[in-house]
Amino acid sequence: MRRTIAGVLLGLAAWVLVVTVLNWGLRLWLPGYAGAEHTLLFTLPMKLARLSIAAVTSLAAGAIVRAVAPASRWAPWLAGLIAVALFLPSHIYLWNKFPLWYHLTFLLTLAPLVALGAAFLARSRPAAA
Repeated sequence: MRRTIAGVLLGLAAWVLVVTVLNWGLRLWLPGYAGAEHTLLFTLPMKLARLSIAAVTSLAAGAIVRAVAPASRWAPWLAGLIAVALFLPSHIYLWNKFPLWYHLTFLLTLAPLVALGAAFLARSRPAAA
């Protein structure tokens, strides 16, 4: 139980850390992105880039959850659902700033991508003898 709780908490912390680092990269890589952040007036490529880094981040968070709590089948799903619950108020607040497809893509794929990241790590490890 302790490993499950630690895995969920570290997975959520990893989500915040990884997305922060990737967002810094996005500011440097994508022209105009840094300026658009303040107004939330993102172009389509910017929106797709934001969703892409969220996907990569979710996969990484799932791998962290699995690494810390390898025996827990539910820890990645729990971390993903907690992340959805934490992001839901922000998306409701910003509902009119982004198109429906953006909100749905982010919110509906978050938990499954965390679980998928955990599954990738589980498959990449050799079976115990």
